[in-house]
Amino acid sequence: MRLAFFGDVIGRPGREALATHLPGLRRRLGLEFVVVNAENVAAGFGVTEKTAEELFDAGADCLTLGNHSWDQREALSYIEREPRLLRPLNYPRLSNAPGKGAWLYDAPGGKRVLVVSILGRVHMDALDDGFSAVDRELEACPLGAACDALIVDMHCEATSEKMAMGHFCDGRASLVVGTHTHVPTADAQILPGGTAYQTDAGGCCDYDSVIGMDKQEAVRRFTTRLPGQRHTPATGPATVCGVFVETDPRTGLAKRIEPIRVGGRLAPHVPVVETETSRA
Repeated sequence: MRLAFFGDVIGRPGREALATHLPGLRRRLGLEFVVVNAENVAAGFGVTEKTAEELFDAGADCLTLGNHSWDQREALSYIEREPRLLRPLNYPRLSNAPGKGAWLYDAPGGKRVLVVSILGRVHMDALDDGFSAVDRELEACPLGAACDALIVDMHCEATSEKMAMGHFCDGRASLVVGTHTHVPTADAQILPGGTAYQTDAGGCCDYDSVIGMDKQEAVRRFTTRLPGQRHTPATGPATVCGVFVETDPRTGLAKRIEPIRVGGRLAPHVPVVETETSRA
């Protein structure tokens, strides 16, 4: 299968950039399933039905969330009726968090894709153990048997925790990719067991910013240590950042991973693939 994952979409610039570029990327790369992290899509904080629908209209098959899942209160009810929207899996069972943290989706050609959303605990609002949570899902829906591809979004602060999750899932997932820090890392690789990995997919945002937010307010806070205005997304042209993965049709493990960067300020990179369209 040919899969893509795009990192945190931040505000209107991120939404507009994804709407501009994702349809063409789906055709150019022959993408069969696309996951987008949407926890910053509504003015930088959380998700609404309207902003989620913009991403679905652009070509996303599944949206994952993170520590800003409930910043917009309507998300609490919207997620109950929208199975394409996933909150982190590892909420405490007693919380009765709405929605699901993992779901098995249908893809073209009768294929099935399991997507799992996990929230890290290092330097974050700690939830239950994400490693135990993801282990249960991987055991219940094994790659290559119950699903054709398996994607884990590891939404957390610490690169060490993201890398540990990659190795923990190695050989059992098609892709483990980090989100939350909004800057694409240069470590796209296939781990020894066959799982594609990148520490952070990067944000879909204006990079003339501080992690997608207005740079002047961020710098003012760092230099004065005083509260001020609410953070707002930077409004310049956004770069769409993500990863492209191609899997083995027999095992579901990765044969290839490459970064995707389109538009905005960052140096562009789009994988070269042969598709029915390119052959024609």
